[in-house]
Amino acid sequence: MDITDTRKDGAPLFLAIDLGTSGPKVALVSLTGDIIDSERGATDLYLLDGGGAEQSPDQWWQVICATTRRLMARHFMRDGQPIRHGQGALTIAAVCCTGQWSGTVPIDRQGQPLMNALTWMDARGAASVQRVIGGFPSIQGYGVRTLLRWIQLTGGVPTRSGKDTLAHILWLKAARPELYQQTHCFLEPKDYLNFKLTGVAATTYDTAALLWLTDNRDPNNIHYCDELIERVGVDRSKLPDLVASTHRLGTVLPEAAEQLGLPGHQPLPVIAGSPDIQSACIGSGRVADYDPHLYLGTSSWLSCHMPKKRTDLLRNMATLPAAVPGRYFLANEQETAGACLSYLHETFFSDMAAADLYPMLDEMVERVATTKSSVLFTPWLNGERTPVEDPHLRGGLHHLSLSTTKAQIVRAVYEGVALNSRWLKCSVEKMIRRPITQLACMGGGARSSVWCQLLADVLGCQIQQIKYPLDANARGAAWIAAVGIG
Repeated sequence: MDITDTRKDGAPLFLAIDLGTSGPKVALVSLTGDIIDSERGATDLYLLDGGGAEQSPDQWWQVICATTRRLMARHFMRDGQPIRHGQGALTIAAVCCTGQWSGTVPIDRQGQPLMNALTWMDARGAASVQRVIGGFPSIQGYGVRTLLRWIQLTGGVPTRSGKDTLAHILWLKAARPELYQQTHCFLEPKDYLNFKLTGVAATTYDTAALLWLTDNRDPNNIHYCDELIERVGVDRSKLPDLVASTHRLGTVLPEAAEQLGLPGHQPLPVIAGSPDIQSACIGSGRVADYDPHLYLGTSSWLSCHMPKKRTDLLRNMATLPAAVPGRYFLANEQETAGACLSYLHETFFSDMAAADLYPMLDEMVERVATTKSSVLFTPWLNGERTPVEDPHLRGGLHHLSLSTTKAQIVRAVYEGVALNSRWLKCSVEKMIRRPITQLACMGGGARSSVWCQLLADVLGCQIQQIKYPLDANARGAAWIAAVGIG
């Protein structure tokens, strides 16, 4: 599209960079939250023996640079030359990153990654974290006194799955002690991108929550807790400083601006930003307390903002610091949602392009009536987190017969994710102490009207379909950036 047809000369936009597990998405977003244009790229995920799940930080940056250059060329170049003011030029007011949460990038003093990033799917730290949360007497593997103190300070407790940021660091310290010693700073994926943009190593209050080392009792005064840091045995010097999501970290470095193809009219502020869940909470437009949304991406969650700290240990949910100052949000996750469709793609339809596949899957689901198929799919392809935390739980197809068709299997996958979401919805309703009658649904899965209708039927509530997966994360990042530049 030609952005100059609908935007005034010099209209400020925000560049939002969203680093998903499947790859980055970059977007130009207006102050009103309109997605003017976007680009996406793909990155590799390496699944390793023993529960490892890694990605390359270098590849993240290379793909982000390539996608951003394509986006910039469409709107800031004409005939190979920069568009000048008075000739339909636009301005970027700020850059803000969001993306996958609970990942770990160890960098050295020169800012170079010492290894691949451990992603939110990496469970190798389970044994290491168990050593710091156990004790006698115990409840579900947690020492009672340890458990109560951690919940009192943070609102939650490190999960036994080993997939939290703290577990990653503890595993590196135990399994790769030389690398741990060489590490200057452990950064989350979003914070690593900010470091590449500005040269500043920092994290935000909401991002740091899964370190489980911050005192979150007062949402307006969040800080590292020396007691917890001493308990786990992590070096405080290797943890990034804490700032607000709306904090202005600095400006884009000249080298980064050149690699990204950014217009060079002025230094671009970089706002600290938030991870994907917190950004989506804002970008969904559901910012009032207890106003929920369902996200269907590689994983899924059902969240809302909340005014007070609350913990449900039995169902592995807690309120954690939100991107909105002085607020909490409900943190939970179901491990595989859209990933189940990716599994279908790789297993049954590997010869098809994704753009052709997903409309065909929708058609197959519509073609199979529920009365004609009793196939069941349990979507636990990488364990589960909420409402039961079990990294060893595995999915399956059940009630297959010699007459089972491929279309029936596809419908079972759609239904299995929806039924898992219903399981989560029941738990969330108990947590927030009120029924959920309406949900905003977003993420890649929300592009399917068929899946959204199936979700509405299974969940028993109205679904507001947000079709484009960039909307929520990019809108949230843009609004955080707007507050940051004031």
